[in-house]
Amino acid sequence: MTAFIAQNLAPIMFLSLIVVLLIGYPVAFALAFVGFLFGFIGIELGLLPINLFGTIPDRIFGQMSNETLLAIPFFTFMGLILERSGMAEELLDTIGQLFGPIRGGLAFAVVFVGAILAATTGVVAASVISMGLISLPIMLRYGYDRKVASGTIAASGTLAQIIPPSLVLIVLADQLGRSVGDMYKGALIPGLLLVAAYSAYIVATSLLFPKSVPALPAEARTLRGWRLAGKVVTSLVPPLVLIFLVLGTIFIGLATPTEGGAMGAVGALALAIINRRLDLDMLKSALYSTAKLSSFVIFILLGARIFSLTFYGIDGHLWVEHLMTATPGGQIGFLIVANLLVFFLAFFLDYFELAFIIIPLLAPVADSLGIDLIWFGVMLAVNMQTAFIHPPFGFSLFYLRSVAPARAYKDRVTGATIQPVTSGQIYMGAMPFLLMQLAMVGVLIAFPQLVTHYRSGQVTIDPSTIQIDVPMPGVSPYDTPGTPPFGGPSSGFDAPPAFGAQPALTSPAQGRQGDAVSP
Repeated sequence: MTAFIAQNLAPIMFLSLIVVLLIGYPVAFALAFVGFLFGFIGIELGLLPINLFGTIPDRIFGQMSNETLLAIPFFTFMGLILERSGMAEELLDTIGQLFGPIRGGLAFAVVFVGAILAATTGVVAASVISMGLISLPIMLRYGYDRKVASGTIAASGTLAQIIPPSLVLIVLADQLGRSVGDMYKGALIPGLLLVAAYSAYIVATSLLFPKSVPALPAEARTLRGWRLAGKVVTSLVPPLVLIFLVLGTIFIGLATPTEGGAMGAVGALALAIINRRLDLDMLKSALYSTAKLSSFVIFILLGARIFSLTFYGIDGHLWVEHLMTATPGGQIGFLIVANLLVFFLAFFLDYFELAFIIIPLLAPVADSLGIDLIWFGVMLAVNMQTAFIHPPFGFSLFYLRSVAPARAYKDRVTGATIQPVTSGQIYMGAMPFLLMQLAMVGVLIAFPQLVTHYRSGQVTIDPSTIQIDVPMPGVSPYDTPGTPPFGGPSSGFDAPPAFGAQPALTSPAQGRQGDAVSP
């Protein structure tokens, strides 16, 4: 029995983690618990060194000093300030008035505003809750089908998962060891394609079922002509300027994602001050929520580090690599199996947990198969987007359920009695958008250039053209006469002799001649 456990400790450890998570134990502590437990088992079996856990402090401090992850609190704070400053409300009202005369206009407004909020907040919860509170009552008031309305809101909020500056893209870039800027560039086109797919669905719905997405009646369109044009400018220009301030500077290489997040946070505060919405209570609330989410991410990351320390020590990564590379079909086969695994686990885990647990196991396999890791990361980000809207544990569905009417109420404008929105209607409304997201995963597998365009314009170096000049034996590269700190009169000590050095040259002319000679 002991020999069987020793030979199969890696799969037993992975399955034990799944069991502990299904029990409902908090993810960060489940990771740490399983890591410590199997670490001690491995030490007792002689598979791991006794001082294994002595490296944990270094791993923790290494993560705490990771500047890439510093972008998470910046973007979170920016999104919370914008959400509380009324920007989402103004955008939905203005865009709803703009698209109001056409069938499905309110649904178009939700998709469009969802994309703008995604590019400014990067927080799914803030987008879904804001649009649920503001647009759902209006859509119900004017006769929208409840499934279409709830599905559009829940799915549009998840655009914050894939459209930069998405928080999950930051985490994926860190776990894959790739640039956040490259990840943002690679995710931009797939995000816009999802916006186009959602819009196409609304167009099809308006043609096939026109009564389910009616146009706004004339009395509801209070803004017309120049008033509407002026409102569009004042509502759209500030967030678009902020988007360019954040994403534009990152894309052109002027700022790192962390610096872009800092600028975005300052810009959000400026917009809140301009709109006269900033007060001490809102600032405290935003700071508290930012600290809470950042702590949540860091604790999961630390738990994942403890888990990976033991898992890698017992060669668990080699077990995963052998398991995944054995799948038929090469790269395509691996991508299909990896996406199926992520889709299944997304029923139980959220995107942060998937990023910290699964991605470190799959990334080395993808790299060994020659798969571009940015392409792989964006593909999995779209896949993990489904975790928000597929029943029964989709977080966007929960967010919308928390703000959707659970019982009949009297509308404050028309005075009519509005029937509640049921959980079944929310789930059914999300299904078409779930299928669209899965279809996008297939599109990315078939057309990798939708992501790999990020490499265009990058400078590539041919290793065969690299020439390295090595100094002659006995002449230190630091030993330039008269130049401190080595070899000069003010240095106080001589340059360290090279291995196998010959007697030093005494003539300055000889020294200069020696420095200029290449082998």
